[in-house]
Amino acid sequence: MAGLQLRKVRKSFGDLEVVHGVDLDIADREFIVFVGPSGCGKSTLLRMIAGLEEISAGEIAIDGRIVNELDPRDRDIAMVFQDYALYPHMTVHENMAFSLRYRGVAREEIRRRVAEAARILEIEALTERMPRQLSGGQRQRVAMGRAIVRDPKVFLFDEPLSNLDAKLRVQMRTEIKRLRERVATTTIYVTHDQVEAMTLADRIVILNLGRIEQIGTPEDVYDTPASTFVAGFIGAPPMNLMPARLVDGQLAVAGAARIAPPPAMARAPQGGDGALLLGVRPEHLVLGGEGTVPLLSGKAVVVEPLGSDTLVSLDIAGTAVIARLPPRLIRHAGEAVSLAAAPGNLHVFDAASGRRL
Repeated sequence: MAGLQLRKVRKSFGDLEVVHGVDLDIADREFIVFVGPSGCGKSTLLRMIAGLEEISAGEIAIDGRIVNELDPRDRDIAMVFQDYALYPHMTVHENMAFSLRYRGVAREEIRRRVAEAARILEIEALTERMPRQLSGGQRQRVAMGRAIVRDPKVFLFDEPLSNLDAKLRVQMRTEIKRLRERVATTTIYVTHDQVEAMTLADRIVILNLGRIEQIGTPEDVYDTPASTFVAGFIGAPPMNLMPARLVDGQLAVAGAARIAPPPAMARAPQGGDGALLLGVRPEHLVLGGEGTVPLLSGKAVVVEPLGSDTLVSLDIAGTAVIARLPPRLIRHAGEAVSLAAAPGNLHVFDAASGRRL
């Protein structure tokens, strides 16, 4: 087991810098998820940790040892790829045992480790099959088993579920969650899927354009997003962001009532033209009632019944706003809707910088 540290890690391709001075401390046995949109640098960062990509500047340390110059095989890491990377001419057992044989591990020890990994992943009955005889989920289990048998200091997962259909992804998320309880190893998991990030991570590292936007627990990044980027990326549908200004100590929201700044607003905007963005998550907008702040009124533009709840879209002074409401309260486009929110569920951001206030 081992911790991992990144110090001012950079990556450039010619004159183009794609990772900009990343600093990160990962504790022993912690499960960290790198999440962000395509092109944000998350896979490049993972590949630098693995040694598959040279770093342009900075240091990477595993278990206190700087590994910048070490080959991947000498870093004591195991990586699970999104395309499984199984040898098609080998059985499941041979695929899982290959790296151990390469390292000269004794035959009995190989047999013991493969059997234990197969038991953990519930693939004992598949060990004599070829990869072509397996489903996508079974192949991914084999790929994880191949990593487990090595007993590495760090597990690296590079979007391992992206090739699976929606139902199987849910099942495999559960499998990975169970695996965490059985094999407590430091893990870095890359995904563009925020649901995977929220359900699996001890802490989430949200990346944007090669920089870290926020690091925190799933609850931290959801409840107190550090920027409009995080607010818009985490959550489905994402947080509503409405233009606002601070006028006589109150927030004047376009197309809405003036309200008192929320308790979570730690500071006033500095400089600029004072333009703000008021954020509220769709599930925190409710039909007006006691204990809420009157906020928005308008007509439903789109109504999307989902069974357990209903998404209602409104146009408020040119800004699209979505509310997640209980089912069957609003049924048709054109219905009048008056929405409110509890003060503690409001967020304020500086419009120029996008940072939380």
